[in-house]
Amino acid sequence: MVILLIYIVIFVVSFFLVRLAVDQTANGFVARKTVTFGDESAVTSNRTASVISILTIFLLWGAFTGSSLLPRFLHAPGPFEGLAELTYTAEAEDGSRDDATITVLVHPVGEDADTPQVDPGEGWAKNDAFTIGAWRSGLLRVDKNDEKGRDVGHRVVAVNGQEIVPGGEVLTDFGRVGMSPKGTLNFEPAKGWQMEPIWLPPPEAVVARLGEISSQGYRDSTLWEHLGYSLFRVVVGFALGALVGIPLGYAMGLSGWFRGWFDPIVEFMRPVPPLALIPLVIIWAGIGEVGKIILLFLAALWIMAIAARSGVSGVNITKVHAAYSLGASKAQIMRHVIVPNSLPEIFTGARVAMGVCWGTVVAAELVAAEKGAGMMIMVASKFQLTDIVLMGIILIGVIGFGIDMLMRKAERLLVPWKGRS
Repeated sequence: MVILLIYIVIFVVSFFLVRLAVDQTANGFVARKTVTFGDESAVTSNRTASVISILTIFLLWGAFTGSSLLPRFLHAPGPFEGLAELTYTAEAEDGSRDDATITVLVHPVGEDADTPQVDPGEGWAKNDAFTIGAWRSGLLRVDKNDEKGRDVGHRVVAVNGQEIVPGGEVLTDFGRVGMSPKGTLNFEPAKGWQMEPIWLPPPEAVVARLGEISSQGYRDSTLWEHLGYSLFRVVVGFALGALVGIPLGYAMGLSGWFRGWFDPIVEFMRPVPPLALIPLVIIWAGIGEVGKIILLFLAALWIMAIAARSGVSGVNITKVHAAYSLGASKAQIMRHVIVPNSLPEIFTGARVAMGVCWGTVVAAELVAAEKGAGMMIMVASKFQLTDIVLMGIILIGVIGFGIDMLMRKAERLLVPWKGRS
């Protein structure tokens, strides 16, 4: 919740600052438009907003993981580390009470630490020392070295002067002290706002892991082999889906017989998530490359068919009438009217299909694969190697984003009339 609130604040502040500081005057084609609100073609991506958006994500990531890439004043409050001193009051069966000090060394998690040496004191309740890792908790068996142990009714009745009972707790400046039902103290050092590296490693740890796996590989394959296999499966599956889906969509858009025949099939399969088909595809085609490509083919097929059908349905009928009035044949109408005017819809469908294929291939590799980005993530997650999991997710996102950028570039080159009819 705190992260979300900070993100919203940064978004709002950036919006107003950029509007005040940067000239937003439109230029080029957009500058000649008299109406821009509601006109999608007049909306262009604000590069400044994109840069700030990416920097904000990395800022929040670094701030809440204590990244060394950020100055310390930008760090969110981290976990308590250092010496914590508490006092406890013990009561024996005869009603006598005595106070003693508990010294707890909270050390960075994953590092060994020596137990501090403390003076046991003069009373029958002796001072104690313990070590606990940050983000961890530990039992404080304070009665073990006391002269009056549990056999004579020893029990802790207060911590830092505050009464405590089994099931209760006392909050201190260093963390929380609880008491188990059997009367044993439990200390949880303050965790702060930062996340433990095992749940979210800092950016530099992910970069270091990227360099390590790039040079040494992972699971007997280089990083590029893993990504190459995933990319190969996606491209082949998408290409086959488009190769079949686009003609099928055109046929459904131009022929009542084709639409009546295939509409029930397409509309039935369209809502079925590709992930639901994984068990069936494995049964039919096994866990090899063929099965994965068939799955990606099915993931892209229905999307491309619907996109092509929508593209044909969206062609302005006045253009068709105009072409007929000029004596155009069906082949000429198809080539010069239907195909050019349906391409924008097809490109939109292709971008959606490519995204679905990326998500599907990772899921398919999670189930059964020897190579691939999904397999790398799945194996790393079993050993809680969160840095590898994050690295894989980022690389998948970067590659998917790159593919989408290429498709947008191709769309601008091949369909420059999109939105300008």
